[in-house]
Amino acid sequence: MTRRLRLAVLGSTGSIGVNTLDVAARHPERFEVVALTAATQVDAMLAQCERFRPHVAVMASPAHAAELAEKIKQKGLPTQVEKAPAAIEKIASWGQVDVVMAAIVGAAGLAPCIAAARAGKRLLLANKEALVVGGEVFLRAVREGGATLLPIDSEHSAIFQSLPDDPATWASRIDKIILTASGGPFRTRAPASLREVTPEQACAHPNWVMGRKISVDSATMMNKALEVIEARYLFGVAPGQLEVVIHPQSVIHSMVQYRDTSVVAQLGTPDMRVPIAYGLAWPERIASGAAALDFRALKDLSFEPIDADGHRARYPGLALAWEALRAAPGSCAVLNAANEVAVAAFLERRIRFDQIHHVNLATLGGVQPGAPDDVPALLELDARARAAARDAVHALAR
Repeated sequence: MTRRLRLAVLGSTGSIGVNTLDVAARHPERFEVVALTAATQVDAMLAQCERFRPHVAVMASPAHAAELAEKIKQKGLPTQVEKAPAAIEKIASWGQVDVVMAAIVGAAGLAPCIAAARAGKRLLLANKEALVVGGEVFLRAVREGGATLLPIDSEHSAIFQSLPDDPATWASRIDKIILTASGGPFRTRAPASLREVTPEQACAHPNWVMGRKISVDSATMMNKALEVIEARYLFGVAPGQLEVVIHPQSVIHSMVQYRDTSVVAQLGTPDMRVPIAYGLAWPERIASGAAALDFRALKDLSFEPIDADGHRARYPGLALAWEALRAAPGSCAVLNAANEVAVAAFLERRIRFDQIHHVNLATLGGVQPGAPDDVPALLELDARARAAARDAVHALAR
């Protein structure tokens, strides 16, 4: 009998983490959950520890770790509790782990992803910022560590599934990669009215159930800008070979157009358990728990160019992806840091929805990246960009 794969879920109480555990629980003969990490949701983590009985659970702060440890003790569970951040990198590279689901939101996920890559893990990448911020530094760690890197974002998983098995053939066969975007909750809203958008409205995605930060990114389409950057690094294509099209139904998750003009696409219901199951079992296929696509119920599949019907005014941040990719090395990390600060400020009601783009644009234009070539340099650049973004937020909020 084949040994079960030992799974660590970084960010286990978020939507990706919860869906990962749901898929793993459907296949107890295949997967053993050995480590979980979370930020602040102690009770949610406790429930996961009761169900999966991992060897280790990590919380982001000493206070939350202490609270979890006391509750674990009261329940008589065998799980050892540790506190971040060092413990997360330790788990990502731990010899008792075969598969790492990297679902920590934002640049905070970079160091654990690099640790997992250097340790040669099967790395399921739901943290797009590891590539957006890390770029070639992260890819070098993957190559040198011999890691298996599998994308979990629905778009990048769709692209990966639409490509030939041999990456050596991609460059000679691909004409372009087309990422689909739902358009978020404001696809038909008058651009001038976006200044009045509330955090609650921005977080109400029409198709997907996601966390607050990524929901806001979907509403501004900065999530698609980050996905364009991620696709450039994942698949080795030039910025000019990347295209975005709005597809409101979220049935086609992305497409690859080949040199002969044929297009291969991956379709499915908007359920993150599908790409998660694909990554967990690759190259096999296992049941995900998602509903199957019913073609009899599909009334239409529609597409809108990004420059139609005022979309450029609705989503000004999308163009920053290509601007950052063509700018000095490290510019993508600057853009990501600015966006994290700007979205947090919007969710805290310190700036308007339409001012997120102003913060991103000002920071991208005002920070010299300096071509970072290792993790300390990337983290230093991230800190500088965040400081500049906070200054931009402060200027707008006055």
